Amino acid sequence: MLQPQKIWWKPLGRLEKNWLLIAFVWSIVLTAMMPLWFFIGRQNVPATSFRTTPEEFKETVEAFVAKYQVGTDENNVPIVAPPPGDVYIYGRQWQWYPVLKLKKGETYRVHVSSLDVQHGFSLQPVNLTFMALPNYDYVITLTPTTSGEFTVVCNEYCLIGHHTMIGKIIIEE
Repeated sequence: MLQPQKIWWKPLGRLEKNWLLIAFVWSIVLTAMMPLWFFIGRQNVPATSFRTTPEEFKETVEAFVAKYQVGTDENNVPIVAPPPGDVYIYGRQWQWYPVLKLKKGETYRVHVSSLDVQHGFSLQPVNLTFMALPNYDYVITLTPTTSGEFTVVCNEYCLIGHHTMIGKIIIEE
C-alpha cells in the first residue's frame, strides 16, 4: 500500500492567503449587514399570516366586494373603495381580484391569499413582493405615500396563463 507523503498538500501562498482573508472579511461584512439593513434600511413591510381555507377567504373577499364596490375595470373586475382598515385581495389563475382603490396617507391592512396555487404578489413600480399561498391569509400593513395606479403582477410561475396575471391598486389623493 502506497501512503501519501507526510505533507501531501502545498501550503498556501501569499496570494492565496490574501484572497482567503478578503473572502472571510467580506462574509463577515455581509453577515453583519443583514440585521443592520433590517433595522436601518426600513425595507420590510410589517406583515403577519393566519391559517384559512380558500373557501373561507373567497367568501370574505366576496362580502368585501359586495359592500365596497364602486365600479368595474376594463376587464370587468370589480373596483372597491373601502375605508381605512382591512382590505382583501386574492389571486387565482390568472387574475388578481378585486381592484383596490385606496387613499394616500391612510393605513390599510391588506389581506392577500391564493385560491388555487402559489402566486407571487409583486406591487410595481415600488417593488414590494410577497407570497400568496393557499390556506394562508398574509396581512400586510400598508400606508400609501404616493398617488397613482400601481400594477400587481404574479412573480411565481402559475402555469400557462401566468403572463396575463396582472391586477391594479389605485391610490387617490
